Amino acid sequence: MKYSLYYGRAGERLVGYDNERGKGDHKHMAGRELQYRFVSVEQLVADFLANIESVRRDVLQRKE
Repeated sequence: MKYSLYYGRAGERLVGYDNERGKGDHKHMAGRELQYRFVSVEQLVADFLANIESVRRDVLQRKE
């Protein structure tokens, strides 16, 4: 199964998950590429949404 999930703004990827050919399963967070262990579609979506919430919390905290 091929997948690519993206969350960002104005050309800036804040959270990304994909399994690009040659790289395998990995995620993008804070400008870094990290390995990701794919378990299921349900877990992939849950992890992606959790990372989005984490990024959103960090952005809100910096505004305070």
